[in-house]
Amino acid sequence: MAGMGDMPMRPARPGPPMQHRGPPPMARRPEPIDREKTCPLLLRVFTRVAGHHQNEEFAVRGKEPKDEVQIYTWKDATLRELTDLVKEVALPARKRNARLSFAFVYPDKNGRFVVRQVGSTFAYGHGRGDDAKTLAELGFQIGDYLSVAIM
Repeated sequence: MAGMGDMPMRPARPGPPMQHRGPPPMARRPEPIDREKTCPLLLRVFTRVAGHHQNEEFAVRGKEPKDEVQIYTWKDATLRELTDLVKEVALPARKRNARLSFAFVYPDKNGRFVVRQVGSTFAYGHGRGDDAKTLAELGFQIGDYLSVAIM
């Protein structure tokens, strides 16, 4: 695949966890990051109204979708923090009833890009949806892109 020769491969991501009966198992929160001492990562965010970008739109390196926003953040950033940052640059995300759907975009073991939905928030619904979930908890790896569908 063009432009993929120098990209390191990583194992495929596991599917959704198996459903358990009874109360959910205790989730272990990652160690907090000291944002004063830890260098932030560059998160490439691609926004789109009415749906996520298609896998094929990321197939050629350097020809990603044009609606990119670059954000410096940490792996402990919550979807609420990212929602508020997207609202600063994307007018449709500021609508009172806007819902933002988040998906990670990353290459699979064959080098083809995968768009995997990981959560959603409401523009003004603090505490609703997946607001408190962090990038780390959702399985983000440095180098992944973030697709944000604004609905």
